[in-house]
Amino acid sequence: MNIGFFGLGKLGLPTALAIESRGHRVIGYDPAPAVGESLSRRRIPYQEEGVDAALARTRIELALEDEVVSRCELLFIAIQTPHAPEHEGVTRMLECPCDFDYSFLRGGMTRIADAIERAGRVRIVVVVSTVLPGTIRREMLPLLGEHARLCYNPSFIAMGTVMRNFLSPEFVLLGADEKGAASEVAEFYRTIHDAPIHRTSIESAELIKVLYNTFLSTKIAFANTAMELCHKIPGATVDDVTAGLSLGTQRILSPRYLSGGMGDGGGCHPRDNIALRHLAQRLSLSFDWFDAVMRQRERHTEWLASLIERHAAGRGVCILGKAFKAGSNLTAGSPAILLRNVLVEHGHEVVMWDPHVDAGEAPPAGSSRCYFVGTRHAEFRSFPFIKGSVVLDPWRYILPQDGVEVIPIGIGPSVGTA
Repeated sequence: MNIGFFGLGKLGLPTALAIESRGHRVIGYDPAPAVGESLSRRRIPYQEEGVDAALARTRIELALEDEVVSRCELLFIAIQTPHAPEHEGVTRMLECPCDFDYSFLRGGMTRIADAIERAGRVRIVVVVSTVLPGTIRREMLPLLGEHARLCYNPSFIAMGTVMRNFLSPEFVLLGADEKGAASEVAEFYRTIHDAPIHRTSIESAELIKVLYNTFLSTKIAFANTAMELCHKIPGATVDDVTAGLSLGTQRILSPRYLSGGMGDGGGCHPRDNIALRHLAQRLSLSFDWFDAVMRQRERHTEWLASLIERHAAGRGVCILGKAFKAGSNLTAGSPAILLRNVLVEHGHEVVMWDPHVDAGEAPPAGSSRCYFVGTRHAEFRSFPFIKGSVVLDPWRYILPQDGVEVIPIGIGPSVGTA
């Protein structure tokens, strides 16, 4: 089957490669020159599981919009709906939240709709982009002509494992007014996997997407609150606490995202919470849950900054890690960068280094430092810390070293035995 793909960025390209791996022909369009360079060089500038191997054998074609529309019956739309940098999650939360920026998606949908009408044949437009509830009906459906059928099909993936998550999802979400459009998209997915398919209205699908991410943010916020409790309660250990909670699989659900560490990050979670704060204000919700989750994230970061300040007297401060999660070089929404900005706000000079982001070697040796492990990269587990230094470890995985004080965050003071 010929599948059209509009938007071949960090989500679109790995997804297109995953679709191609199941025997489909993918014809794509993206105005960014970097996409063509990635396909011709068969390399991407970010770390994504399985993509290099898939690029080595890909036959994805790039074409103009009209050609993609004329050759493909299913048209996947993965055009960005970004937030401004101040709403990304690496700086303090602004009091006035805002919606996503739909200008890129609206412009792309306009051109695709026009191309469909020029082709004069029915095409199913499958929108993947993240939006707030009501956006598709208000902003996108009016752009479509008589030959376009729309299905909202957001992805539930994690950056770094997009291909794996797309090929083996928990479920597929389809929101559509027309049963026929949803049925054709469902038939396509049966060529990919046998995961459950959940069909809803467009509005319900829009809401499920952003609430899914916010639910994960809630679990992270809850686990990090437990970490602070355990750090202050003699004898308590956060990993024991979250391991116990994780056994409640019937009522608490899975253990994923339920371990103490840094706040949530990435290109989706903080920004989705901020956008939902905007929606909560617009709808005058009785309680803004999303505001509470974001405030916990910020207060948690301030508490970690206070721990660093307590142990940094006479030492320089070094944060190890800039990426928003282990094994990645992506820094969007990074809680480690937010921590750095809070410390700078408090008047500290902070060095940051990440082996996946920065070229060159680690920060040069010098006097003792207060290290904070901001990203759980495997490289930091046995990092050669300077003797006389203190290491604050919110992941509780750093190996002990002679002459270095390692403080695992989330383990309370020792208590005597009877």
